[in-house]
Amino acid sequence: MAQKPSLPKGVRDFGPEQMFRRNYLLDTIKGVFKKYGFMPLETPAIENLSTLTGKYGDEGDQLLFKILNSGDFLSKTDFSDFEAGAKELSKKITEKGLKYDLTVPFARYVVMNQNDITFPFKRYQVQPVWRADRPQKGRYREFYQCDADIIGTNSLVCEAELMAMVNEIFCKLELKDYQVSISSRKILEGLADVIGATDKFSAFCVILDKLDKIGLEKMLEEMSQLGIPKPGLDRLTAILELEEDNTDKIETLRKVFIGSEVGIEGLNEVETTLKHMTSLGVAHDKTHFDLTLARGLSYYTGIIYEVKPTSVKMGTITAGGRYDNLTGVFGLDGVSGVGISFGVDRIYDVLEELNLFPSNQLGNTKVMITNFDENCLEHALGLSSRLRNNNVNCEVYPEPAKMKKQLGYANKKNIPFVVMVGQEEVDTNIYTVKNMESGEQHKQTLLELIDFLATQ
Repeated sequence: MAQKPSLPKGVRDFGPEQMFRRNYLLDTIKGVFKKYGFMPLETPAIENLSTLTGKYGDEGDQLLFKILNSGDFLSKTDFSDFEAGAKELSKKITEKGLKYDLTVPFARYVVMNQNDITFPFKRYQVQPVWRADRPQKGRYREFYQCDADIIGTNSLVCEAELMAMVNEIFCKLELKDYQVSISSRKILEGLADVIGATDKFSAFCVILDKLDKIGLEKMLEEMSQLGIPKPGLDRLTAILELEEDNTDKIETLRKVFIGSEVGIEGLNEVETTLKHMTSLGVAHDKTHFDLTLARGLSYYTGIIYEVKPTSVKMGTITAGGRYDNLTGVFGLDGVSGVGISFGVDRIYDVLEELNLFPSNQLGNTKVMITNFDENCLEHALGLSSRLRNNNVNCEVYPEPAKMKKQLGYANKKNIPFVVMVGQEEVDTNIYTVKNMESGEQHKQTLLELIDFLATQ
């Protein structure tokens, strides 16, 4: 009995319809990346474990997919190493792993190619990554990351250009309902300073990040248990309840942050980034200066930002920020960078729910040519060659069949036009063209047919 086929948990097949839509999404994003001077980069699916381990914390290390050494490695393994622990044995039987993200391999690439790279280096990368996570909705073991990074400069122009790319990409995708939240890790440090939580910074940020989930009252309760005094909590409440626009909020916080040099520095960063965005023509109606934004604290060092849809229940769809010394772990210190990542899978789900995928992306073939008999087939093949030479995507029905069957095939594949090639067309070189949506038919010469299809 044949084995029933299946897939490992957490991975997916993508059929033609999904691939047309994914390619539309990815091509849109990559097109904007190129407009802003980003260059393509790919890194291998497999990295040395020495490159990956220790870069994502203990939890990340547990989610790495490790690859057994090839060949007869077991015969060379001393199993007495079990006495020394599983980690020591693991090092001898697995030295490589599937990449967990695009950022650490990018840092490795920069260090290995530093003498050949022109800094600032602007790269984009669209590739799958793998994590041995528990599969659930919106979380997979194999998924794509779509990153753009600028490394080798401290200029806040970079942050503004990344925000401009967000605006342009979502405009092209016709996704209008979204909000950009922007802040800085330095502002969070300033907040901790003014409420008396400087020595509890990490724990303070973890609790602050839960505000949307647990509410203000519960958050303040956890802050109190952390040991933050009541005057500090009252001050924090007043700050979080500010409902001013971005400019006024920054000016209000300048007064609050007197005495906190790092807080003032963070405000200057946000103000400058917003100013650059205005110069780039980016309206601020979707940009919100969010004091509770606390993403990636162990990783980011300056401006941080994230994007969420507002009309669909979905988490973050785009995020990133400034990081210092990305390459330091590989021996190249003091190289600052900033990056952004578009969540392809989540953006896909949002566009699908809002019915924003263009209908003409559901098929690739523009015209199908019929096939009624051997004589007509040879003529149809010649016609298909002429159309393809004029950049018209077409296909010939592969075997003689009744008209109903051939038209049904075209309908199921969303092919918008069918060209009839019967004996009359062979004799006259005048072709009947059927619009599959409207049902209308008309006759055209070869040149008229080429011109018509080229403009559709």
